[in-house]
Amino acid sequence: MNQSATMFNPRLSRRRLVAGLFASAFLAITLAGVAVLGVLIVSVAGEGWSSLSWKFLTNPPSRLWPENAGLESALFGTVWLVGITIVVTIPIGVSAAIYLEEFARDNRVTRLIRLNIANLAGVPSVVYGILGLAVFVRWLRFDRSVLSGGLTLSLLVLPVVIIASREALAAVPSSIRHAAYALGATKWQTVRAHVLPAALPGIITGVILSLSRAVGETAPLIMLGGLTFCTAVPDGLRSDFTAMPIQVYNWLDEPQPEFHHLAAAGIIVMLAVLLSMNALAIGIRAWKQRKRLW
Repeated sequence: MNQSATMFNPRLSRRRLVAGLFASAFLAITLAGVAVLGVLIVSVAGEGWSSLSWKFLTNPPSRLWPENAGLESALFGTVWLVGITIVVTIPIGVSAAIYLEEFARDNRVTRLIRLNIANLAGVPSVVYGILGLAVFVRWLRFDRSVLSGGLTLSLLVLPVVIIASREALAAVPSSIRHAAYALGATKWQTVRAHVLPAALPGIITGVILSLSRAVGETAPLIMLGGLTFCTAVPDGLRSDFTAMPIQVYNWLDEPQPEFHHLAAAGIIVMLAVLLSMNALAIGIRAWKQRKRLW
């Protein structure tokens, strides 16, 4: 016993030193990333704050008079794209997640489907742009319209919505299901009345965060023919369109510094929209959790 105790040397001081060094390194890396992000945000805000006004949000873009250029068509185009994405993505994504998590048998086919969905979530967005160009623009003949853009963005965020919804459903305790079965509820009644309401905060959070990604995408829209200069507000599903990321890119490509100020103002508007969507997701989650505790 004494010999084995002598041979065992935990070296606690060395392990604590290594753990402290790694913790300090990770903290320094995190603070460096936050500092760089803060510098970028302050720089963009300082350059574009003077261009922010109600006129900027309500005027169409202009190539000749930057003092009268605005974000109206791009802002409404983004609203159209997000609206189509919501209408298509939420029913399909949540329904697929419910089926895969609650009803599908755990066999080879189901595991293959889940693996493919996980792989699709990591596919570059430009690939979805090529797919949308081939399917929606050329095959289904939707032309280079806001409908094609919205459906392509739906394909882009659909795997993320399915994965987030599945994780939210899987996080619901099995005791809730067993209690419902013990009272004579069917599978669908259990999912509809107990599992889905309990998983709703996580599902809503995943949906909103995936929509935030769709708001900032540029590559698939350029592949579909999103116009870099479009003054018309979309008035239908077959209308030409532009979006805020495309308009910001267009302004940055102009040589005049006035357009660069407009691009910075557009970035501020995009950041405000994204932060508002993220704050909405956090608020909904907190409200549903507090309501569940009551």
